Amino acid sequence: MSLADRFAAITTTERPARTDVILGRAVVLGSSMAGLMAARVLSDHADEVLVIERDETPANDEPRPGVPQGTQVHALLPSGAAQLDRWFPGFYADTIAEGLVEPTPDQAYTYVNGVRRVTPPPLTESRTLISTRPFLESRVRQRTLARPNVRLVHGRADGIGFTGDRVTSAQYVPAGSTEKVSVDADLVVDATGRSSRLSDWLGAAGWPQPRLTRMPIKLNYASALFDRKPDEVLLSTAQTMAGTGQKPRMGGVLPVENNRWLVLVAGFAEDRPSREFEDFQRRCREDFPWVYSHVVDNNAMAGEVVTYHQADSRRRDYDELDRFPAGLIVAGDAVASFNPIYGQGMTSATLHASCLSAYLRSNPPLDQPAWGYLRDVRVVVDAAWQISTFADLALPHVNGPFPRGYRLTKWFTGLIFSASLYDARLNDDFARVTTMLAHPNLLAQPKTLARALRGLIPRPVPVAATGDR
Repeated sequence: MSLADRFAAITTTERPARTDVILGRAVVLGSSMAGLMAARVLSDHADEVLVIERDETPANDEPRPGVPQGTQVHALLPSGAAQLDRWFPGFYADTIAEGLVEPTPDQAYTYVNGVRRVTPPPLTESRTLISTRPFLESRVRQRTLARPNVRLVHGRADGIGFTGDRVTSAQYVPAGSTEKVSVDADLVVDATGRSSRLSDWLGAAGWPQPRLTRMPIKLNYASALFDRKPDEVLLSTAQTMAGTGQKPRMGGVLPVENNRWLVLVAGFAEDRPSREFEDFQRRCREDFPWVYSHVVDNNAMAGEVVTYHQADSRRRDYDELDRFPAGLIVAGDAVASFNPIYGQGMTSATLHASCLSAYLRSNPPLDQPAWGYLRDVRVVVDAAWQISTFADLALPHVNGPFPRGYRLTKWFTGLIFSASLYDARLNDDFARVTTMLAHPNLLAQPKTLARALRGLIPRPVPVAATGDR
């Protein structure tokens, strides 16, 4: 099966026709999006699913303390939105009814280097959930915990236990206690995020540790909420790319729940937005298209400016190990954490859940490592990593690691990207890849390259970023 076919199988929205119970107790470490989605899938295959979460469950859609970027811009890409509807039928419609908005294509303003992109033709599966992260995560948590065999306890994950070559328990320290508790498990899922200690736990027990790859992106965020009139809806993303004579920057204007705007400005390396509103406003006026100053100058703030810094993208390639214990799964940021500006994190987590479902439905030998799952997750990680890191490698402060064939891939990807600014068909293909509806190999197809090379693409005068209302 080709990579594109495997990716298509992973991103399917078809609901499983048969889900046999093959596990007694499954334990999930962490109730991030990855942990919640894993718990939802496991509820079809286990008598009991226990989710262990360090943070107390927040009320009123407040951010969890364990998510330092929880107040920043988050978006669930179309592929992730489709997966939520797959596992929670009606999820998309329910969130729209609860106050989320759905901008139409003519309300989307996407800029690259000051030029507004061609709007791609609407796709039936191309729906992006636009909300704050706490809003979205709380709805997923509610639906997951509504499953009768799923239970959440609060405590700090503190290890895993082995019997021979198999993980058979998870340890945690309950909230308010100092005593470690061990819980027997037929399957343990590590969904503890970027700070996962699983590699250390494996090493301490004599198991090989995965290769850790880091790419130093040095991303700096600042976000702020503003009041929004209910009838005013628009969505904008803006990117100034490296090599244009300007500082590489990214921004976003998102209409979120409760009639608010969530506005983001971002820089790299020493270009650091501050917490001062005057700096935030100046950046919106001077560094981004008219949409940004329009929102910031004409609406009251609904909170403070909040900042976030992420030093690197990282991945742990567990599938490369020659030995791995049975009864163990790794999901979400514990496997790979990408540049958040591209919105791949939560969507990848939903696709890891799809990989888990396929694995559990394959009648796997539970006394053997979950290699099939790890290989499928590798397909998702490679796709997301390729999309984000090829853009990040163009940043002047990023010095690798460069993948094999980087120059050739950079050439044809750049060719298609440039053409997609003016060609709606190529823009559609490019959007399907960047929103994780299709594998990046779509852009390497001969017909795609031929369309970009033919030179038949019209090149209109770029639309000025400040005058295209």
